[in-house]
Amino acid sequence: MKRSFVLLMIVIGFVAPTYGQGKAKTGPDPSTIRDADLEKDSLHNLEVARHYFKLKKAYQAALNRCEEIDAGNPNFAKLDEVLYIAGESSLRLAETGGRQKTKVVMPNDMLANEKQATKHKSAEELRADARVYFSRLVSGYPNSSFLGQARTQLAALGGPVEPANTNP
Repeated sequence: MKRSFVLLMIVIGFVAPTYGQGKAKTGPDPSTIRDADLEKDSLHNLEVARHYFKLKKAYQAALNRCEEIDAGNPNFAKLDEVLYIAGESSLRLAETGGRQKTKVVMPNDMLANEKQATKHKSAEELRADARVYFSRLVSGYPNSSFLGQARTQLAALGGPVEPANTNP
């Protein structure tokens, strides 16, 4: 009897605290779930994009890195800075052309002689891209340190772009 009482107390000692904690009502917010390796890779790409943008004035290379982060890690902790650098890079490519040429890869059905055909983006296309990047920053990151600069650029570009309505 004494032995079963001790066993019962041990079981209650382990089980009772778990019931007191309750069950989680919901899981973590999916937008905040971040893969540590993906975050590390994205941070490295952001550092490289900053280097290209600030020191080398290689705006196309900075834009490529930012687009890679945006496509591969949409929940990146510093996506506001990525959008800002992408927008500024697009604007500077539109204004000066930068040190690199911009290219748009044509669809596979337009390939000539099995080589990839490319065309250069016009200044208007680059400005439109910049407007989209700045609009995303302003609408999605109201506490960003880049918000004021993005709003200033958006005002010069004609205001924010309205998000596309996906409902028919």
